Amino acid sequence: MTKIISIINQKGGVGKTTTTCSLAAALSRSGHKVLGVDLDPQCNLSQSLGVKSQDDNVYNLLKGNCEFKPISIDENFHLLPSSIDLSAFEVELSNEPGREFSLREAILEIRSDYDYILIDCSPSLGLTSLNALTASDSFLVPILPHHLSIQGLSKLLELTDKIKTRLNNKLELEGILLTQFSPRKVMHRDISEVIKEHFGSKLYKTFIRENIALAEAPSAGIDIFRYAPKSNGAEDYLSLCEEFLSKQY
Repeated sequence: MTKIISIINQKGGVGKTTTTCSLAAALSRSGHKVLGVDLDPQCNLSQSLGVKSQDDNVYNLLKGNCEFKPISIDENFHLLPSSIDLSAFEVELSNEPGREFSLREAILEIRSDYDYILIDCSPSLGLTSLNALTASDSFLVPILPHHLSIQGLSKLLELTDKIKTRLNNKLELEGILLTQFSPRKVMHRDISEVIKEHFGSKLYKTFIRENIALAEAPSAGIDIFRYAPKSNGAEDYLSLCEEFLSKQY
């Protein structure tokens, strides 16, 4: 049974794209069929995987201008790339009835081809993110170990509660992931304890440590496991994948 997960946070620079790319790659390496959906007009997920501008992209799919034709990253990992044109999506569909369901309808026929569909959301809570959450079974929130991140998380959860009530009653919090974590920093340890106190098991035990290889891999257009398989970043995302899968059954 397919599970669709939005990787979302309204703040930029928290590791959404890195998490989408790395978790998708790890899941595919464990034998699962995975589709990554780049729903950010900045196209960061597409670029991180070495995919340049394509006519068969998520924008044209949502507009009904093309059929579903994903890019094959490897045998088990496919990508539906983004386009800068996606930035106009909200304006173009502002008066369209049922505009919140565009993505759900677009991937309805193909969702059963995959075990997991991971959606890399833009750093905003506009129409594209609304589409992602309406189409998803759950959402995963990467956050930095900073006090302001907790405030942002509260606002995001207020929104997802409204979406669950009005648009998608199956939407659940998949988990909260601490990124750019340093166990040597007292503030980072304190923040992790605060989040654990409020969210319990929803906070992943795996923390993604600060790691330069994670920042370098996108410039090479490959995932962390091909770029630096022995790095802390690869080790942490493999651990996250194992923890993620253990919660699915």
